[in-house]
Amino acid sequence: MAERKPVKKEAKRSVQGFTDEERAAMRERAQELKADARRGPRAGKADGESDVLAKIAAMPAPDRVLAERLHAIVKASAPVLSPKTWYGMPAYANRDGQVVCFFQDARKFKTRYATLGFSDKANFDDGHMWPTAYALTELTPADEAKIAALLKKAVS
Repeated sequence: MAERKPVKKEAKRSVQGFTDEERAAMRERAQELKADARRGPRAGKADGESDVLAKIAAMPAPDRVLAERLHAIVKASAPVLSPKTWYGMPAYANRDGQVVCFFQDARKFKTRYATLGFSDKANFDDGHMWPTAYALTELTPADEAKIAALLKKAVS
């Protein structure tokens, strides 16, 4: 008789159809919106940056190293972007406060790799199809150069 392969377990869905991780991200987003409202329109990059650095510091080592390096690359390559948190993730917004890119650590939704994602506010339109997210397991100098070029294009 053939041996049965173990069935891969999916994330447990709650009654409302969202995973616990998705509901936690939505709660974090609600807290971010409340904090933004309390800070008011005069809140600057420093407030957002301290929030992003706190999120990065709370990540486990492999993702924290990636996030720290990515933060430095964003600051150097796209200084017009402002750091902020978005659904509990480090993100970077344009002057209108709209998120252009974000870093999702692997632990966030229990995936096997971290992700650098871009929103529809990034200037990537190229034909009928283009990538909007990149899996990250480590950053080589060549990867860093590619990310810097992507960021420059995203804000162009």
